Amino acid sequence: MTYAEVIGDPISHSKSPLIHGFWLRKLGMDGEYRATRVDAADLGAFFANRAADPEWRGCNVTVPHKLAVLDHVPDPGDVKGAIGAVNTVFRGPEGDLIATNTDAAGFLSPIADVDLAARPVVVVGAGGAARAVLFALSRAGVGQVTLLNRTPLKGAALLARFGLKGEALPLTARLPAASLLVNASVLGMTGQPPLDLDLSPLAEDALVYDIVYAPLVTPLLAAAQARGLDTVDGLEMLVGQAALAFELFFGAAPPRGHDEELRALLLA
Repeated sequence: MTYAEVIGDPISHSKSPLIHGFWLRKLGMDGEYRATRVDAADLGAFFANRAADPEWRGCNVTVPHKLAVLDHVPDPGDVKGAIGAVNTVFRGPEGDLIATNTDAAGFLSPIADVDLAARPVVVVGAGGAARAVLFALSRAGVGQVTLLNRTPLKGAALLARFGLKGEALPLTARLPAASLLVNASVLGMTGQPPLDLDLSPLAEDALVYDIVYAPLVTPLLAAAQARGLDTVDGLEMLVGQAALAFELFFGAAPPRGHDEELRALLLA
């Protein structure tokens, strides 16, 4: 049977099998989507094995492999140069493996109607997901970007890479009066330390966006909602990037008219 999967370490928290399985059932397609734990040392062997399996259509990639994948999979679209991280590997028309990234478009999907032009933004994190977020923000023409990270020097390098004006600060820094705050780190995820920020400096109409989806309402989102700020949870980005990957894997557009039913399934 044709199949795709999501790989990472850990992987048991992933909701991707629920999403792709839901769409496969709605479309009546004969396919499967799995979750597979892959150790960093086994990445090369994993892709060599899957490349030889004609039933395998590709995989989504989650932490901690989004950068390391580029050492094992061809990158004809120069994802390494554009974003520097991969979240999707799919089989091309000639059977070859191709690395790409659907995180950037998936991130922007739920805020497509928000005018971010020249507006100040805060991004937390400097890993693979943060790279996709910063790439997307650079295309949206945002204003000053404040990047918070345990290692500010790494954050400063990313701002320069994506041509964003701003500064990189430690996680303990006071927030500016930003219009958008994005948590693009694993902080706040189940099993990870919380992301403890004082949100009072944010603009009154600020939007707080947390890409973490386990738990769905993170302490960051709860604090934002208590302040009366608009929020976007991690399921929005997860479903958005999954939709793009699904079409690459299975050659059909997912049935997005059932998003409310899908969300209810994911929250059950």
